[in-house]
Amino acid sequence: MIRVWWVVLAACGDHGPVTGGWFPDGPRIDAPTKAVHCATTFGSALTDAFGRLDGTVLAVIPPGYQGCAQPNSTHTVVQVMVAGAAYRMVVNVLSTSNQPHVFLGEVDEPLAGPAFGEGWHPGTQLDYVTTLGVTKAQFSEADETTAAARVYDMIELDQPISVFATSSGPPQADSAHLIHRNAPNADGAIVLTPATSPHYLLTAFDDQSF
Repeated sequence: MIRVWWVVLAACGDHGPVTGGWFPDGPRIDAPTKAVHCATTFGSALTDAFGRLDGTVLAVIPPGYQGCAQPNSTHTVVQVMVAGAAYRMVVNVLSTSNQPHVFLGEVDEPLAGPAFGEGWHPGTQLDYVTTLGVTKAQFSEADETTAAARVYDMIELDQPISVFATSSGPPQADSAHLIHRNAPNADGAIVLTPATSPHYLLTAFDDQSF
């Protein structure tokens, strides 16, 4: 399935209203609606750790879109506002192995770690098996378009979000990665409505078994 970006005004930063969204059956045209107000500068509070970032969604930037700062050709970037600064959560939608497809799962479970609270919570653990009780048999294989569409379509602007991810800290303290099955107690995930009814978006690769 091919998807299209269709808008009246395409740009990044604080501009006027746009119309449109991510619609099927056409080429990409201009900026996707959820990326129009993307940040151009970023915060620096992430430390060298696996942890959970709690904040509010500012933008969702699909792979290959070049109109926002620090674009990425193989990942979706979710910009999250925390204490007045934007942070880049870089989400895998494509595998770099011989099998480019990823595997997608979803589950409703309590928010792992402390209660939702704006900020970076290093050391908060998440494990797909021991924390969430899921297996790869519950996941569905997806190509890049499908995986990117899930992130873009399900994440709503201006809504609370939690992201389990790994940051390398300075000099890249504005970004976190590895938002997928990764390591014991250090699995990445996106959590929608984390403060009220947490819904996890999970990702794994072809060569991972659990």
